[in-house]
This record gives sequence, C-alpha cells and structure tokens, in this order.
Amino acid sequence: MSRTRAEGVIRSIIREIAQSCSSRGQALSETLIAFTVKAVVLDPRNRFNADRTLTKQDVQKLIQLCVDRLMDQTSPTLNTIKMQVYFDMNYTSRREFLEVQQKVLRSHLPSLSREITDSRAKTREDLKNLYGKIVSYVIQRCNLGSATDINTVRETTAALQSIFPQAQLATFMSLLKQDKEQQLSELSLIVSGIRLFNKDSRKGGEGIQNLPAVLNETLPAAAADIESELAGCERWAWQYTALLEKTCERTECPVHPDLLKQALYNTRQHEAFLRLILADIIQSAKEVTRLQSDLKTRMTLLKDTVHTKTTVPTSHVGLLLPGNQKIGVLKHKEKHYAFSSKSAAYEFASKADEFIAAAVETAKRQPELIQLLQLHQEFASVTPYSEMQSGEKLLVKTISKSDASMQTETHPLETNIVKSYEWNEWELRRKAIKLANLQNKVTRSMQTHSSHMRRHNSTQTFLPKDAASQTKRDGESNVPKAQVYLSGLRGGTNMMKLDLTRAVDE
Repeated sequence: MSRTRAEGVIRSIIREIAQSCSSRGQALSETLIAFTVKAVVLDPRNRFNADRTLTKQDVQKLIQLCVDRLMDQTSPTLNTIKMQVYFDMNYTSRREFLEVQQKVLRSHLPSLSREITDSRAKTREDLKNLYGKIVSYVIQRCNLGSATDINTVRETTAALQSIFPQAQLATFMSLLKQDKEQQLSELSLIVSGIRLFNKDSRKGGEGIQNLPAVLNETLPAAAADIESELAGCERWAWQYTALLEKTCERTECPVHPDLLKQALYNTRQHEAFLRLILADIIQSAKEVTRLQSDLKTRMTLLKDTVHTKTTVPTSHVGLLLPGNQKIGVLKHKEKHYAFSSKSAAYEFASKADEFIAAAVETAKRQPELIQLLQLHQEFASVTPYSEMQSGEKLLVKTISKSDASMQTETHPLETNIVKSYEWNEWELRRKAIKLANLQNKVTRSMQTHSSHMRRHNSTQTFLPKDAASQTKRDGESNVPKAQVYLSGLRGGTNMMKLDLTRAVDE
C-alpha cells in the first residue's frame, strides 16, 4: 500500500471513530484518537501486524477497540493519555509564550505602519491626522495603555512633541520607507521611556498598568497553588505504591494490580507536569526580580542625571532629535551639520571635535547609530545604504589599496622543469585536437555559384626598403654610340654593311 493511500485509510478510521464517540456524547480531538489508534495497533495483545495491509475485518476490529478504550471513563490509562495530549498541545515554553503574545499585540501594527509610511499628506488637516496616527502607533507598539483613553493619548502626544514636533513631519515624509519605519521604532522606545520615567516620578504615566506589582502578587500565589497540588499528588503516589507492595504480599486483593499500576502512572505523570510548571514559575519569578532590579537601577541613574529639572541639556540625556535646517547648517571639515535648536548649534560650534568624538564613542556602544547618524567614514567597515549594491552586505571588510609589483623566475628549481608544459592556449588547443579521436569525424565544405567570390581576403606586404650607398668619389664611363650603314637596299643586288662606329680609345 502506498503512503498516500495508507494516510487516507488512517484518516478515514480516525473520522469514523470520532463520529462513533460523538454519537455517544463524547467529543474527542483527532490528536487523542490518532494516539489511541497507534497504541492499539502497537499492543501485541491485539495481534495487529504493522507490516501487513489491514483487511476490512481488521479495520472494524481496530475501530471497535479504539471506541471501547475512548469510552471507558473509569480507565486511568485514558485519563493519562488525555492529560499528555492536552499538555503537549497547550503548554509552551516561556520564550514561545512571549513570542506568541508579542505577535498578538503587534498583529494590527503593520497596517497602521503602512498607512504612516505611505502617507502623502499635504494639507494641514492631513498632517494633523498623520501625527495622530503616529501617536496611536507609539501607544500600541509599546502596549503602555489604551489608544482610546484620552489621558493616555494626551500624555503620549506631549512626550512625542518634546522629541518630534509636528513641524518635522515634512522632513519625516521625505525619508525612505525603511528609514521611516526605523524612526517610528526609535520614537516608540523614547516616548515609552519618558512615560515610564514620569510614572516612576509620579508625574504622569496614566493608563500604564503596574505590572511589577501584579507579578509580585500573582507569581507567589500561583507557586503556592502548584506546590499544594504537588503535595497532594505525592501523597496519592505514596498510597498507590504502598497498596502495590501489600498486593504483592497477599494472594487476594479487592483491587486488580494492573488498575493500581495505571493509577500510579497517572499520578506520576501528573506530578511530572506539575514540577515542570512550578519550575517555569520559579524561573519567571527570578526573571521578574532581575528586571525590576534593572529598572530600578536605570531609573535611579536617570533621576541622578535629570536632578528633577524641568529641562535637561541634550548632552546629558538617551534623546535623538532631528535637525532643523531652517535654523542653519554648519560646515565643519567638509561636512555639514544641522541642529534641533540654536543653543545646540552654538554649543556644537564652540567644541565641534569633542561632540563628534563623543558621537563616535556612543555609536561604538550602540551600532545602530552608525547608519542613523551617517558615521560611515569613522567606521570604514560599514557601507552606507545609498552606496550598497544589490545583494551586498551592510558590513564589509576594510579594503586597503596600494601599488605593488613582483617578479618571479619561470623555473625556480631546475629539477622540477616539466618539458611538456605549454603556456600558449592555441598550442594546447592544437594538441587537444590532435589527441582527439577524429577517425569517425569528417569535415565537408562546398561552394555554390551564388557564394563564390564573396569572401573578403586581404594580404599585407612590406614596402621596398629604401637603400643607398656612398663612395669617396664619383666615377663615370662613356662608350661610342654604335653606327652601322647598310647600302644597296633600294633595288640593288649587292647589299653592303658598313660599320661607322668610332673606336673606344678615340
């Protein structure tokens, strides 16, 4: 039987068992039914052969055995299996639980973020609505209060305006979508920090649930309940164990030993699950204590920095404000800088190098600021977004360039000379063709009347070389011109030839 067909048979068996149990008033999950089917098949007492195809009689027998087991409400084994299936399907680790909670809380944020980043607001009313959406995003992102509570909205708006005035919306809209999303995340964290600081100082933080107090009350109560349930479970396990020991000593017992074993298994399984839950509660309590201590330390440090002042210099306070180009742009060492206020511009101009060095040191501890503050020249291993090619990584190795030359001998060791070595690729090609088996390969060519004289041929010759020679004196020679006279050519019978050429030595 193929795998697909076998899976179809198993699904039909599970479906029929579920319908039969449902008709008797028991609604069971498919996971529990599938586990029971597997347990019945593997039980050697039922005599099912896993390597043999099930017949119709085997299928009916399997269904009946499974229904009988599932409908036995007094069976400790069935109770244990139900407990195992339920725990496996519903209990997750702390990390998985937190991840699920974060996904649920932020499930509606992508649509709101898309509305903000894709907005093309131009009118005053549209800009006002866009700023309201940013406020709502900040509240929902950090889950510090309800976005419908008027007090929470007012406090969040005030905190947001202190670091991101509404006048900066035009600059925000000119950014790339990725930069907008990053700035929204940064604004959410900063505003949340401001509200938490206000709540700790008892000057705000309305709508923020006092989670530490809730956890400090809930976790000990939950641990106490689990410990009480665990103690009762241990007592039952000891009693079942004692009964089994007495059963071994007696020949007759009102309770069957197998039933006692099943009850003991059920109790031990319950005990194991309780211990697992208790361990997670204890670990959660330790984590809560650590986080509360960390929060208290950070708040104390922040209060020492602020000193309960109404306004604090930006050089002292975790606030990243966008620059306002309307104030002016300062050029320093071929770079341009914008500022959030006139006082910040004057202070930067007085000691620019110190501020730049401090920004670099801060970026070393918080590397996300390298891209945000455009500090790529100070970090040669980081490539800015605008210069990245498709598929290129953000962090690259530092590249150093220099002019270099080198010369090597053709054969450093005479003993390693390979006589058959050939560097010319055309010579290698000629040898490859020569070595190829060309016995069964024939090359043919033909020329037609239409194609002849169409090939362009060209030749190249060297022009005659200009040559000359020079002697010490010029020499020349002249010989007499030959003169021969023939007589008797006009009707004469005797023709005579007379040589009139002068002698050479005359």
